[in-house]
Amino acid sequence: MVKVIASSLRKGNVVEQDGKLHVVLTAENIHPGKGNSVTNVNMRRMIDGVKVIGRWRTVEMVEKADVDEREYQFLYHDAEGYHFMNPENYDQIAVGEDVVGDQAAYLSDGMMVFLKTYNDVAIAIELPARVTFEIIDTEPAVKGQTATSSYKPAVLSNGTKTMVPPHIGIGTRIVIMTEDGSYVERAKD
Repeated sequence: MVKVIASSLRKGNVVEQDGKLHVVLTAENIHPGKGNSVTNVNMRRMIDGVKVIGRWRTVEMVEKADVDEREYQFLYHDAEGYHFMNPENYDQIAVGEDVVGDQAAYLSDGMMVFLKTYNDVAIAIELPARVTFEIIDTEPAVKGQTATSSYKPAVLSNGTKTMVPPHIGIGTRIVIMTEDGSYVERAKD
């Protein structure tokens, strides 16, 4: 365990609170106009999976556990969970639905991701910042609409929905952000 300042906590960190280990789901630093700055943290207790909220002054010291972070390759999904392989030694690890969460929609065969593990148990996953998908459904472009900065809904090949510029059509490959599913640009491939 290492003591760190509360304001440095990020998603995927493991902290000790009340003698139990917790995985940080979200961390937000709040700086009010008056009073002390605080760090609000949503966490999941590793023992039983219960979500808890932590609140520290940003200058307080917090016990942070040492987490192993390595690159893994996504293989497949089944009833046991999402399966990943360590490309160095070919060890496989199954990751539960609760760890992958909403990011599952952006996983594709062979994708390289960073898995954070603690005592050989996966606690967090970090996808690449940008991924490429093909548009399978969207409205046709309306003449004269390209000059405005309006966006239209589109369905991607992974089943998720996003908003794209009006000139983008069906069959176009686009790059999106995995953090929020937003459109970035046309794929260059």
